[in-house]
Amino acid sequence: MKQDIEAVNVPACFISDHEGFLGSIKNLIEDFVVTEIDISGQQVKAAAATEASGCASSCGNSTAAADCKDYSNSSTSQDADVSWESGADVSLPSLESFDLGVILGQSVSEELEQFVLTLRDKKPAGLELSLGSFTDKYQRANVHRAVRHRFPFLMTVTIQPEIRVREDPDYRELSQLVKDDEAEDFFRFIDAKVRGSSYTFGPDDNKEHRTAVHHFLNRKFGKLVETKSFSDQGRTSISVRLRERGRPKKRTAEERKEEDIYTAFTLCKENLETLEAISYMAAALGVLPSDFTYAGIKDKRAITYQSMVVKKVSPQRLREKTSEFERRGMRLSQVRSVSEPLRLGRLTGNHFDLVVRNLRPHRASDTHSSGADVHTRLAALVKEAVENVKTRGFVNYYGPQRFGSGQGVQSDRVGLALLKEDMVNAVRLFFTPDDGDDPQSLAKRHFLQTDNAKESLVLMPLSKARERLMLRALNRYGTGVDGCTQAWLSLPHSMRVFYPHAYCSRVWNEAVAHRLSTMGHSVRQGDLVWMHGGSEKTEAGETGAAEIHVVTDQDEQKEVYALEHVLMPMPGNTVKYPENSMGTWYQERLSRDGLADCRFRVSGLKLNVPGCYRPLLALPHNLSYRLQRGDRKQDSDSDPLALTLNFDLDSSCYATICLREIMKCDP
Repeated sequence: MKQDIEAVNVPACFISDHEGFLGSIKNLIEDFVVTEIDISGQQVKAAAATEASGCASSCGNSTAAADCKDYSNSSTSQDADVSWESGADVSLPSLESFDLGVILGQSVSEELEQFVLTLRDKKPAGLELSLGSFTDKYQRANVHRAVRHRFPFLMTVTIQPEIRVREDPDYRELSQLVKDDEAEDFFRFIDAKVRGSSYTFGPDDNKEHRTAVHHFLNRKFGKLVETKSFSDQGRTSISVRLRERGRPKKRTAEERKEEDIYTAFTLCKENLETLEAISYMAAALGVLPSDFTYAGIKDKRAITYQSMVVKKVSPQRLREKTSEFERRGMRLSQVRSVSEPLRLGRLTGNHFDLVVRNLRPHRASDTHSSGADVHTRLAALVKEAVENVKTRGFVNYYGPQRFGSGQGVQSDRVGLALLKEDMVNAVRLFFTPDDGDDPQSLAKRHFLQTDNAKESLVLMPLSKARERLMLRALNRYGTGVDGCTQAWLSLPHSMRVFYPHAYCSRVWNEAVAHRLSTMGHSVRQGDLVWMHGGSEKTEAGETGAAEIHVVTDQDEQKEVYALEHVLMPMPGNTVKYPENSMGTWYQERLSRDGLADCRFRVSGLKLNVPGCYRPLLALPHNLSYRLQRGDRKQDSDSDPLALTLNFDLDSSCYATICLREIMKCDP
């Protein structure tokens, strides 16, 4: 049941007792192909292949696979709807994922950063900076929106086709009445123009001062907003909301129509992260990354096919950019109009095609036989392994990708620091470098040694979007507690919540290993299982508490349930834990990390971790395999064997974990 060598990220507990074999994966990018399966059960590549050869042509006849890192178990926290009388704010869309370095170019982006520092330090009157010329009107619109969101105290002015920036005098006037961070957040609120949204300033018990703020807001923005004071727990604050019909400018019929356009497409990408691909497309189309929606994140080191929807871009305009995208390793097909965006987790699963090369037995003595004997032995090992997993499945661990790659600090340790609300330590863990002198590690090492975010930003590669967003915020707000909090807030919510989920995933993996090693493969009293006839998951891959049943003594005696029905909770604030020794294990495990009283909420970062229930076992569907000789032109008995595997997995299941059960080692 256990291997001698324990994996760094994944406990070495297995369900089957076959011998397995050795081999290597990810030798070539063509060895890994992952294709999303939509909610109707269709592979998105199947339709795309009829329209354009795309990435499929670059694969040749190879069949391969990669792990799909769907965040379908990642629950996003959303603010509840509130009334105007409550004085609470409606959440505004996060635009921080937009990288000005992508659309402006690195040199102009750095020049803009320096311009901002000069404004802050010296406050010279009339100072302006040219951002360059932009002939495409969509690019100009994108520059305006992104710059104003990043630096709300700036005005952007178009002198076609040039865009210039200078300090906004309205901002300067407001910043003399309220705190700088409140002024910035208010201008972001104004610029976002989210219908029904509101913004609340901090408590202000000085009536004369509140009156001055009211007068300023009504004088400058009276056609757009309305203001009111309200009391909460003895403190008085000013709240501002957008008028139902108020707009700062009249939009044309074409602009109003464009706001409601949604265009769907199938994206094939090679050696690109999903968010990196979106950043490139957003810059080229003149929209924001938040205008793109998708069902799941896919691996970088792979050829992947997935569905996407982009807002405010017509199918014709998207097709016009396809040749530009191809130069970045992205191919688009099945471009068509749709009526709504995609939602995270809205997929059935993923289809994997993978190649394992250089097969050999675990036992060194077997390799001393003749080539033909070794091949015969390997064929028997592979058949036994594949048939076992096809029948019995595999332990449904979260894969190594969940915890990060390289020798640096694992993502779960960052998540633990965030759950403990230790923002400074979380930032320093985030910037822990790998061994080596690659540019990213050098930049991280420089930051930890000097605390100089500005210099580290110059060293950080442009492709490292998360690190660059964090460094920009640290440079702007400092490296203290407040600055580190702002640095985390600079990341989009989906990125921030990844780290607490990584910690919870680590605990889940350890819980499953403990459950199997101490309680065996039988269902025990107190285990949590699917309700009979109630094994439906939500679109996010989670199971609601109403579907959970606690196994009784009678259930255990009559063997009503099998191990495949058992669920293990991923820690959070809405889950129940097993009512047996595993419940105690969870309590002790969380206490050991200082989370005995954890609410699994980080209010300062707007993070909520409700938890979920994950099946202990996963089963591959439509599993097939083929053994073949190596790639040499003339086959010989000494050629190494390669194994081609094809199978489907439910969303949030990892192909490398399935392969691990087959091979009985970390591939």
